[in-house]
Amino acid sequence: MYSLIIYILMLGANIASLFNRKARLLMSGHRNTWRILRSQRKEDKEYIWFHAASLGEFEQGRMLIERVRAKYPDRGILLTFFSPSGYEVRKDYKGADIVCYLPFDTLRNARKFMRLARPCMAFFIKYEFWQNYLTQLHLQGVPTYSVASIFRPGQIFFRWYGKHYARVLDCFTHFFVQNERSKDLLEAGGWHQVSVVGDTRFDRVLEIRHQAKDVPVAEAFASAQTNDGHVLVAGSTWSPDEDILISYFNAHPEERLILAPHVVSEAHLAEIEHKLQRPSLRFTQATAEKAKEADCLIIDCYGLLSSIYRYGQIAYVGGGFGVGIHNVPEAAVYGIPVIIGPNNKNFREVQDLIAEGGTFEIKSADEYATLMKRLADDPQLLCEGGAAAQAYIQKGAGAVDKIFDAVFGSHDQ
Repeated sequence: MYSLIIYILMLGANIASLFNRKARLLMSGHRNTWRILRSQRKEDKEYIWFHAASLGEFEQGRMLIERVRAKYPDRGILLTFFSPSGYEVRKDYKGADIVCYLPFDTLRNARKFMRLARPCMAFFIKYEFWQNYLTQLHLQGVPTYSVASIFRPGQIFFRWYGKHYARVLDCFTHFFVQNERSKDLLEAGGWHQVSVVGDTRFDRVLEIRHQAKDVPVAEAFASAQTNDGHVLVAGSTWSPDEDILISYFNAHPEERLILAPHVVSEAHLAEIEHKLQRPSLRFTQATAEKAKEADCLIIDCYGLLSSIYRYGQIAYVGGGFGVGIHNVPEAAVYGIPVIIGPNNKNFREVQDLIAEGGTFEIKSADEYATLMKRLADDPQLLCEGGAAAQAYIQKGAGAVDKIFDAVFGSHDQ
C-alpha cells in the first residue's frame, strides 16, 4: 500500500509538472540528484546526511549542521530537500558540501541513493519518515536520528490501521523530540530510544537575533512614532491578514505599520497599496528621510523580516487565516507580544506562548480591534506580553547542545 501511494504521488507530480512551475522544478530536481551525487561526492570523505522537507525544517536543523561542520571539517555534509521551496532557496548553502533533492521514496530510488551517497550518519528533521530510505539506512547499519520531532495521538503510527507502517520508527537510532507528550507516545508504542530536548528553532532565532542587521530605513520609520501609538510589524502576511490589519490601520492614525507580505509580487504589492488609505512607501524606494514621512512601510523584498521585528512594539505573524501561521518565535524572541490568526492548533510552541501570555489569538477583525485597544490602554499588558514571549524562547533554548553532545559524544573519532 505504501509503495502504491508513492507511485500515485509520482504520477500526480509528473502530470502537474506540465502545468505547474513548482512541480516542474520538483521533478527535474529529483532527476538531477543522481548527476549531483556522482559528480560532487568525494570518495575519500565520510558524509553526514541531513534531510529537511522544506525551508522551515532546514532552519530547525541549520545550527546543528553548522555545529557539526565546525567540529568535524574533515567530514562532508550532504543536505537534501524534498520541496522546491527549500532546495531553490538553499541550493547554494555554503554549510554543506552537496545540496540536492531527495527523490520520491521508491525502493529503487532508496537503494540507488544509498549506493551513490553512502552516508556514515543521517539526521531527519521533524516530520520526515520515508519508509524505504529509513529501511535502507537501518539495513546498512547507519546511525539515524530524528531531530526536533513532535508526535501526536492522531498520527498514523498510533492508529490501529498504521501498525505496519509504524515499523518505520524501528529504524531510528534515537529520537530527539520537542516535548514530553511525544516521548510518552513513543514509549507507549515500544520505542524507548527517545530524549526530550526542546525545539532547535529557539536556538536558531536567538542566533538570528544576535546577528540581526541594522536596517536604517526601518529604524528611521519607527523613530517617527508618537507616544500615543505603536509600531506594529506584520510579517509573512496573506490577503486575509492584510484585510484585517489595513482596515484597522486606516481608521487609527496614531498607529504605524511595517508590512512584510509573504508573497512579494507586483500584483500583491499593488493590491496592498490599493487597500491603504494612508501614506505608504515601499522599502526598496525608501530613504531614511522619506521613511519618516510615511505611515506604512511595505517590505517589498526578502531576507529582512527577522531583523525588522525589533523595530516594533507589537508583532503580527500571518498565515493564521489560511495556510497556517508562519514563524512566531522569530518575532517573540525580540520581547514583543505577537498576534496571530486561528489556524495555529498544530503548533506546540504557539499553544504554549498563548498559555504564557506572550501570544494573542484573534478570529476576526472585531477581535483584532478589541485586542489592539486593550494593548493601547494597558501598557502593563503590553510589557508583560513581551516579557513572557522572550522568557519562553530563552527557557526553551539549548536543544542543539543536547543533540550534539548525545550523538557525537559516542561517535567522536
